[in-house]
Amino acid sequence: MIEFLQPLLPSLDLPIIAVCLLLVFVVLGFFREWAAPEVVALSALGAILILGLLPLTDVFDRQIVDGEIVRTLTDRGLLSVFANGAPITIACMFVLSAGLERTGTIEVMGRFFTRIAGKSELRVMLTLMLMAAVLSAFVNNTPIVVVFLPIVLSHAKATGLKASRLLIPLSFASILGGTCTLTGTSTNLIIDGIAQDYGQQPFTMFEVSKLGLVYAVIGFVYLIFIGRKLLPERSSLAELIEPAEVRSFLTQFSVEKDSPLIDKSLVETLLKEIPSAQILEVRRRGKTLDVPLNQLTVKQGDRLLLTLHGTSFKDLHETDGIRFAEQKNLNLKELETRELQLIEGIVGPRSSFVGKTLKQIGFRRAHRIHVLAIHRQGKNINKDFDTVKLQFGDTLLMEGPTEAINRIQKSNDFVTITDPPEITIRPAKLWTGVAITAAFVIGAALSQMDGMLPIPAVAIVAAIAMILTNCLSPQQAYEAIQWNILFLIFGMLALGLAMDQSGAAALMVNGIMNVVGDYSPVVILSVIYLLSSILTELISNNAVAALLTPVIIGIAATLDVDARPFIVALMFGCSASFATPIGYQTNTYVYGAGGYKFNDFPKVGVPLNLILWVAATILIPWLWPFTS
Repeated sequence: MIEFLQPLLPSLDLPIIAVCLLLVFVVLGFFREWAAPEVVALSALGAILILGLLPLTDVFDRQIVDGEIVRTLTDRGLLSVFANGAPITIACMFVLSAGLERTGTIEVMGRFFTRIAGKSELRVMLTLMLMAAVLSAFVNNTPIVVVFLPIVLSHAKATGLKASRLLIPLSFASILGGTCTLTGTSTNLIIDGIAQDYGQQPFTMFEVSKLGLVYAVIGFVYLIFIGRKLLPERSSLAELIEPAEVRSFLTQFSVEKDSPLIDKSLVETLLKEIPSAQILEVRRRGKTLDVPLNQLTVKQGDRLLLTLHGTSFKDLHETDGIRFAEQKNLNLKELETRELQLIEGIVGPRSSFVGKTLKQIGFRRAHRIHVLAIHRQGKNINKDFDTVKLQFGDTLLMEGPTEAINRIQKSNDFVTITDPPEITIRPAKLWTGVAITAAFVIGAALSQMDGMLPIPAVAIVAAIAMILTNCLSPQQAYEAIQWNILFLIFGMLALGLAMDQSGAAALMVNGIMNVVGDYSPVVILSVIYLLSSILTELISNNAVAALLTPVIIGIAATLDVDARPFIVALMFGCSASFATPIGYQTNTYVYGAGGYKFNDFPKVGVPLNLILWVAATILIPWLWPFTS
């Protein structure tokens, strides 16, 4: 499309303008949350395809040299982004992590934590951070945090500690651990994959470890001696509920012909007499009524399903005109009134509930579970649940019968942080999963030796081995992959490629050099790190990595220095997400679970960000000199 418009506006470079507008759209879309990040990124990819900013396939210049046809790549096509090894490796890492989780490996580590952590806050924190960091260096850190969340909450309750003093250190340690290896975080893989497309040498598995270990030490020392003093003491949702309110019951009853409730509203009668009662369902002639309670008039024979708290159960028995439902009408083996189970759950990034209200979902009717409170951004929402659009990271306090709780725990919609479903530990498969992961690490470390497979190939073989050895099923492997992250990466890779081939990236490099060109490479490296760190707190770190990698390689070429120090600065800057609860998934998970407020994260995280920025500015040029 751009090609047709260009003759009409010959004085303008339309491809550059179009790409710059797309870049602005994507950044604003991320920041303003117009849609899910992967949707914004894929929209940019679609626009690139429609506008013809990139050819669909690679374009070659063919020449005859000494009687032979020689093909020279002139332009990379849009489909080439799907051949990038980074997203493939990231997908395989999700499968490896799921294999370790399904076999009970991470669960065993969690139980080991409870045995050795003790009751001292300092000992618990140090043990927790060490285990999280070590695991995160080789396994995706999100499942580590998800598995450890209920373990930490349970241990804190048993020892009288506040979970809010432990969960931020858990998240930060998992991030720091991820910087210790090339595969420890997806941003490292993305940056390395793009850099290879620009002729850079691939990073080895442990090349970044020399700085990652220093980062981990600095982070640990800071959190133990400084950050610990800044951590808040807050209560989770479950801790805010009084013991008397926790004891709840689920029961059903039908309305008899002489009941005083007939032809009256439940709000005016039953709910007025027993305010703590929660109506879950009203059935009439075998059908569930979808009518607001304040508009519903009770009729003879109506069946009501409700929950009651404390002494209200006794009050219900004494209400005139109510008869408990009989076996023949409910088709049940035995009529029972059951005590309800109380759980907390976090809305996950892949939840089908994101962007929907409880009313739109039909939550009570579909799941037979009642929501008591929603925790979001440091606030507890106790009213008007049906009008609240759920977001990733929202923590819901729910109650319901055991079978309903078990069903929702097995879904992908919630990450249960109290009384999680029991993970079956399979000793034989556990060691199989560990062996496969160890083989992957060794294979990745030796990947640059002659005759060895590259890291993406090693990752594919390891993921297939997890399935073939029955550490997890093909369906579980498919569900383990966070497709939204992969779609985001593909969209941003397409935008980065369009920036490069349209000339927009070169224009950006020239603009940056006009501002900082007179400074030394060390200063420019420091600016790159700071810029990537700030952007990571506001939008996806993977998006920042894909967008800035071509730019920093262009800056290095303009300065005529080795690009590797700048690449390392970008890797660590994109992982330095400590100042907000939205910059990194692990931060978002602990945000709701710990009852944190938004400003708790910058209070603890900004000093750590600044310390690591100074460390990176000093250490990166020393460990990776600008001149080879």
